[in-house]
Amino acid sequence: MIARRLYLAAGWASVGLGTVGIFLPILPTVPFMILAAFCFARSSPALEAKLMNHPRYGHHLVAWREKGVVSRKAKWSATVAFLASALIGGLTLALPWSLLPAAVGLASGTWLWRRPEA
Repeated sequence: MIARRLYLAAGWASVGLGTVGIFLPILPTVPFMILAAFCFARSSPALEAKLMNHPRYGHHLVAWREKGVVSRKAKWSATVAFLASALIGGLTLALPWSLLPAAVGLASGTWLWRRPEA
């Protein structure tokens, strides 16, 4: 019972962060929605179904779940966001912290571009 509530809370938190990511280029949307679908699958089948059938994000979630694929458009959008984060970090943070956004973006981008495409 406690695990179900924790998964439900994590699912809603992920939906919230994904929603914020729609408006902030440095915060990704689809990965948070994937995490929300994972959490809802373990806590609320109705919410999972609602998310998987969403007109905007549902097809991304289904593609990831079934084949582990990411669209080329999503890869480019994420890459632009990684570059923007690295640039902002490089301009506003002191060394060595200014290298952190670039390092995270490089690691995440490498992983992302190695995923199959839809």
